[in-house]
Amino acid sequence: MENKEASDNRPLDFIRQIITDDLKSGKHRGTITRFPPEPNGFLHIGHAKSICLNFGIAEEFGGSCNLRFDDTNPSKESVTYVESIMEDVRWMGFSWGDKALYASNYFPQLFDFAVQLIKMGKAYVCQLSPDEIREYRGTLIEPGKESPYRNRSVEENLDLFLRMKNGEFAEGSHVLRAKIDMASPNVNMRDPVIYRILKVPHHRTGDQWLIYPMYDYTHCLSDMLENITHSLCTLEFEDHRPLYDWVLDTLQTPCHPRQIEFARLNLTYTVMSKRKLLKMVEGKYVDGWDDPRMLTISGLRRRGYTPASIRSFCRAIGIGKSESRIDMSVLENEIRNDLNINAPRRMCVLNPVKVIIDNYPAGQVEKLTVLNHPQNPAMGERTVPFTKEIFIEQDDFMEEPPKKYHRLGPDREVRLRFGYLIRYVSHVKDENGQVTEIHCTYDPESGGGATPDGRKVKGIIHWVSATQAVPVTVRLYDRLFKVEDPEADKDIDFLQQLNPHSKVVVNAAMAEPSLQQLQPGEKVQFERLGYFCADPVESRSGQPIFNRTVTLRDSWQGNNN
Repeated sequence: MENKEASDNRPLDFIRQIITDDLKSGKHRGTITRFPPEPNGFLHIGHAKSICLNFGIAEEFGGSCNLRFDDTNPSKESVTYVESIMEDVRWMGFSWGDKALYASNYFPQLFDFAVQLIKMGKAYVCQLSPDEIREYRGTLIEPGKESPYRNRSVEENLDLFLRMKNGEFAEGSHVLRAKIDMASPNVNMRDPVIYRILKVPHHRTGDQWLIYPMYDYTHCLSDMLENITHSLCTLEFEDHRPLYDWVLDTLQTPCHPRQIEFARLNLTYTVMSKRKLLKMVEGKYVDGWDDPRMLTISGLRRRGYTPASIRSFCRAIGIGKSESRIDMSVLENEIRNDLNINAPRRMCVLNPVKVIIDNYPAGQVEKLTVLNHPQNPAMGERTVPFTKEIFIEQDDFMEEPPKKYHRLGPDREVRLRFGYLIRYVSHVKDENGQVTEIHCTYDPESGGGATPDGRKVKGIIHWVSATQAVPVTVRLYDRLFKVEDPEADKDIDFLQQLNPHSKVVVNAAMAEPSLQQLQPGEKVQFERLGYFCADPVESRSGQPIFNRTVTLRDSWQGNNN
C-alpha cells in the first residue's frame, strides 16, 4: 500500500524507508507496530512522539498498532496509570482496536519459554546476591566472570525454577539468568537476569504469580506473540537489541520482529524521567500528574494544548538517529498556530485600574457588537457592554511615558479595542502613590463596535466595563524550570532548578460577561494577553478558572523576572 509520506512527495524518514523497502521486497505483507508503555506513571510529551510514530506508521501503511502494557513490575504499577494511558492515547486521536493488550496476558507462555531455555541449557538459576551479580558482570573494559551456579544440571535448574514459581524462596535470593557469554563486549549479553522473585500482588493477575519476567526478555517475546513486524524503540535500547535477537533466535520462534531504534525526545526547560516526574508529584512540587506546568499529556491537555498541536509538533521535529535537544519554543509555536486559527477572542483585564470617561452618559450601557475572530467571520459575533467606567490594565497607563510608549498617559490618546478613542484628562493616586483611577474623555464620533471610524492612533488597548464585568481567577503558567537543561549540573539537584514563578494566580482579574458562558476545556485568546483554557478539572458552569496556555509570542528571557 502506498503510504501518505510517499504520496505527498515528502522524503521518508529512515524508519518509514525501512518499512517501505520491506513491503516492496515482500518481506512483510503488512505492517504491525506496538506502543508498549509501562503503567508506572503518566505519559509525557516524549511518549507522545512514540505514540504518533507507532500509531501513525500503522495508519500510513494500512496496518495496525497494538497498545500493550508492559506490566511486569507490579510494585510500581497501578490501574490508575493504565486508565490514564488509555485516556491519553484516545485523546491524541488514536485507536488500538478491540482491546488493549498486556504483557501479563503472556505470563504462562513466557514461563514455558523460560523452561524451554533451561532444557536447552541456555538458562540457569543463580543464587548470587544482586550486588554480587553486578560485581561478577565486569566493566566496559574488563570481562565478567562466571557465576558459581552457572553449570548446574538441567534437572536442578528446572527444580529450582519451579520452586521459585511456587514461592519457596525469598525475594532476591534466586534469579533465572540466560546463559550467553560473560566475556561479551556488550554487558547486556553477560548472562542477563530474565526472571526474579517478586511477592507483590499484580493489578491484573493478583497473587497468581510470585516470579516476574524482566523487560528485555518479555518485550521481544510479546512482540513475537503479537506478530509485530517492526518494534520501534528509543536509542537507549540499541545495546539491548542483541539480547532481543538472541532470545528469539535461540527459541527459533516462528516470527522475528525487527527492532529499530530512534532518538528520544529531549526538550528544553523540562525533565523526561518518569522517576523524576514522580518525585515532583510525590514531593508536592507540582499539583499532581496533570499540573498544567508538567509536560505530561494530561498536563498539556489541562493547560489547553490540543491533540492537533502535539501531533503537528511531532511531525515538525521528525525522526532521527542522533540525540538532540528541541527548544521549548517549537512546541509553544505549534499551539499558537493552532489556537490563532481556532480560538475565539475575548477581553479580560488581569491587573485592573479604573478609567472614568467624564463626558460619557452616566448609567448608560451601550452594547457593542464585535467579531469573535477577526479573520473568521464564521465564528460569529457577540455583544460587549460599554459604560462610563471601565477597567484597563495597569501597564497600559504611565504618568511619564517614554517616547515609544503608545498607550495611555498625559497628552495621549488611545483607541479602546472595538470601541472609541479616549484622551487622558487626569488621574488620582492613593496614599501609597498607586494610581487608583484615571479620568478621560471620549470622542463619540470615533466609532464603536467591530467597525470603528478610520482615525488612526498608535495605541489600541483592551478593556472591560467596570460595572458589567465579572471577576475571574486566572492562572499564569510558565516554564517549570528556570534553566534549559535542569540535569546538566550533576552537583545540583534538579529540584533546585525549579522556576519559582512558574505559577502565578491572579484572583482579581475582570472579564467581559461572555466568559462566564465558557465550558470547562474551552479555549480563547484574551486580547493582547495570550491564549487561555477554562480549566477542565476545576471550572464550573458559570464560574470558569482560566489557565494560560501560552503567550501571544515567545517572550521568555530565561529568568522570568
